[in-house]
Amino acid sequence: MQDEILNILNKYNKAKSIEDIANILHLKSDKDLENLKKELTKLEQDGVIHETQKHKYILMKFCKSLRVGKLDVTKRNGFAFLIQKDVDKDIFISKDNINGALDGDTVLIDTFIRHDKLEGKVLKVLNRGLKNIIGEILYVNNEPTLIIDDKSIDLDIELENHFQNLVDGHKVLVELKEEIGPKKFRGIVKRIIGHKNDPDIDILSIASKHNIELEFSEEVQKELLSIPSEVLEKEKLGRVDLTNEMIFTIDGDDTKDIDDAISIKKNKDYYELGVHIADVTHYVRPNTHLYEEAYLRGTSSYLADRVLPMLPHELSNGICSLNPGVERLAISVVMKIDYQGKIFEYDIFPSVIKSRKQMTYKCVNKILEENIVPEGYAEYQDDLLKMEELAKILRKKKIQNGYIEFEIPEPKIIQDEEGHCIDIVKRVQREGENLIEDFMIAANETVATHISNMDLPFIYRVHGNPKPEKITDFLNLLKILNINVSTKGIDSSSKEMQKILVSLKDYKEAPILNSMLLRSMQKAIYSTNNIGHFGLALKNYTHFTSPIRRFPDTTVHELLRTYLFNKQIDMETINYYTSYLKEVAEHSSEREEASVLAEREVVDMKMAEYMENHLEEEYDGIITSVTNFGFFVELPNLVEGLVHISTLNGNYTYVPEQLSLVNTSNKTSYRLGMEVRIKVVNASKDTGMIDFEVVSHGNN
Repeated sequence: MQDEILNILNKYNKAKSIEDIANILHLKSDKDLENLKKELTKLEQDGVIHETQKHKYILMKFCKSLRVGKLDVTKRNGFAFLIQKDVDKDIFISKDNINGALDGDTVLIDTFIRHDKLEGKVLKVLNRGLKNIIGEILYVNNEPTLIIDDKSIDLDIELENHFQNLVDGHKVLVELKEEIGPKKFRGIVKRIIGHKNDPDIDILSIASKHNIELEFSEEVQKELLSIPSEVLEKEKLGRVDLTNEMIFTIDGDDTKDIDDAISIKKNKDYYELGVHIADVTHYVRPNTHLYEEAYLRGTSSYLADRVLPMLPHELSNGICSLNPGVERLAISVVMKIDYQGKIFEYDIFPSVIKSRKQMTYKCVNKILEENIVPEGYAEYQDDLLKMEELAKILRKKKIQNGYIEFEIPEPKIIQDEEGHCIDIVKRVQREGENLIEDFMIAANETVATHISNMDLPFIYRVHGNPKPEKITDFLNLLKILNINVSTKGIDSSSKEMQKILVSLKDYKEAPILNSMLLRSMQKAIYSTNNIGHFGLALKNYTHFTSPIRRFPDTTVHELLRTYLFNKQIDMETINYYTSYLKEVAEHSSEREEASVLAEREVVDMKMAEYMENHLEEEYDGIITSVTNFGFFVELPNLVEGLVHISTLNGNYTYVPEQLSLVNTSNKTSYRLGMEVRIKVVNASKDTGMIDFEVVSHGNN
């Protein structure tokens, strides 16, 4: 019925009442009219049509000043931006014009011009984005009330039900059911997360907020009982036996879920690289609770030093993990690669492997970077040096093709046994880490290319080209900062992006600008539509190498089993995957985004917790962004805090075309990239916010 409604509204090009539409469609029964109302409501919530004040309906494309999008509310100042699908420019909405809408809501706004800039005013909330709320239980007059964790959410929640064992201090997940008044909702307690004094309750609360499951169901636990703890003889049938090959793993010091192993041989004219990936799909089969729960989670989440796995530990750390000295089932990709880095021959097959050693990046880097051989590594030194040779060849070829390498440091949170943040350090990407990355990319590309050439339904990891206007904005930013880069002009090719990054390397602002350029690009997502991967400069790419922690990789394994090993390529299978894989791609992208948001929120919270113990201390930092209410400063340990404009000595005005706050009296300024010395004046673990004040700054 939706298509018929849209055809009518498009044909007549003006607002129509529900009676008008019903008459044109010849709808007379009460049931038909009720269905019509439901379809009109859906179309309005999707932002396709607009209901006027006279309760008539018109296509949104005919409403020139109206826009529909998702609301992104800033925590610190309460103003918001409207994020629109397929539109790069966000629309500013002042705090006074939000009209009760909440962060994440899909809203209808009316746009207007103020001070020569486009702004918006919320007219209606079309769809509430807030589904779950985390809070603490406090009993008042023997009735449980909810104290919401996120202080930016100004809502009154009336609890409809509560657990019998609910007590003061319990952290709970509450599902919002219905809006019963202005800023008032009815909700139900879905889960007790724990008590506020429990270790890790802060991390678990954030995970719950983003719908990351904390425990596995009883049905999953029962299914685990039927899964063996070691490889059975009958499971080896039809597999290539690689247990006598020199195969090993390289991971972080504390890694327990090992899903990739590697091997190498060097011949006269080529290398033979083996990438052996845990065969998770042998144990996690469709139509099981294990499979369904892995699908729902979509990914493992790494929050500070806590892992919330996609698969139970019995699998992720046990039978699926490529632990040393034990047989494991795998899917192997063995590639012949010439000395120019071209993969000229390959094979993909089910295998049985036995890892010789669980290596660590720390020890491998000792060999590759310092020529120091740690104890127990002597017999592997030769293979590691061959791997280093090949990795450098592969990386050189990637760079020649336009591979974009963003050097953006990431923080690592160090916690004590009770879960308190005691340090923050930068994660390092060294030779060993690069080597594994290069080999995994080669295997992922090989698998994607093979299935793409077969023209079968598949799930790809894609990264679209950046919009030209985004690149224009970035180049204009460089001009403002008086930074000259080597570029032909407005060009969205990956090679031009690569040249820009190389040109920025010697500037102190390089880390900030790298991050800004990355944000100007589209996000990598999962899709059945293979548009290629811009950042990697690859025509075909997928995620195959991490099936223990990513559901798309698990799905790719299932497709390889179906298409290549079982030779099942009939029309029924093709039609099924054509439909199902779109659902997997969309859901997996959503769960990945939720996991990333949770990870960022945990990092912000832990950084604030750390800085609570360093109030009044001074640090040197660099200005990473400037706004009309102040500027943000990043410290060497990647902690970022706000210097509010009200704390500055003098009358400062925001000058956006200079990315600066300028003192109107003496023209001193604070601009992007400037080095400043700050003092920590406030930090709140509850809000995840940190405030600085300037002690001194460098020359303008």
